[in-house]
Amino acid sequence: MKVGFIGTGNMASAIIKGMIKQNYIKSEDIYVFSRTKEKLTAFAAETKTTACHSNEELIAAVDVVVLAVKPNVITQLLPSLSTAIQQKQSLLVSIAAGTTLQKLADLMGEKTNSSIIRVMPNLNSMIGEGMTAICGNSFTTGSQIQFVLGMFQSIGEVVELEEKDFSPFTAIAGSSPAYAFLFIDSLARGAVKNGMPKELATKIAAQAVLGSAKMVLESGHSPWNLIDQVSSPGGTTVAGIVALEDEKFISTVIKGVDATILKDQELMND
Repeated sequence: MKVGFIGTGNMASAIIKGMIKQNYIKSEDIYVFSRTKEKLTAFAAETKTTACHSNEELIAAVDVVVLAVKPNVITQLLPSLSTAIQQKQSLLVSIAAGTTLQKLADLMGEKTNSSIIRVMPNLNSMIGEGMTAICGNSFTTGSQIQFVLGMFQSIGEVVELEEKDFSPFTAIAGSSPAYAFLFIDSLARGAVKNGMPKELATKIAAQAVLGSAKMVLESGHSPWNLIDQVSSPGGTTVAGIVALEDEKFISTVIKGVDATILKDQELMND
């Protein structure tokens, strides 16, 4: 199976390097194209992938076309590539935020019967710890879904979701790294307030959050059960939990998730 990437930005780079590192696809079976020729040449040399001179050349060479460009670029680009993709019967994969399967199909043409898969990766894919969701249209086959699941397993965890769940996924996986970064920084600032150097405090807080996430995934216990395990009666942790909840910590986080979902749905309707 040969895969082509239109766009070689940070996310495309993470996916490509992850697939090669995990031996999911050989570098010689990966084709890339970018409008920035110097960047394209350097990237292809670094990854030992094949640089194409045009989108059309790339489509002619591959079985899977990955659109790794911004949503506004897809709107301009996809209609001009529709005929070539349909003639080749390529699988079309999009990682553009807020771009629905229906919108992608509309851009391909009213009568398209192309297999299309929508993918939502997150920032942590860049270090091989991503959380990705995928969803295929009615023309995709089970083998196509499995192939794309394998692609994104190269850079972390991946789940197949119904498209109606993509907005909540965006909130708790796509945007939540920013919330986690804010939480880590806030923890560190609390320690700085009490005399600890910021760099050291950030390292300690980040490792504590990393370990806590692994505990949730590997212990078999719910987050609330783990809170109970670390909270001694009358102890320091209980005092901190009560103080956080006095400031409506839980409901504030939920409001952040709600706001993210609302904005995502607004963008999809633009």
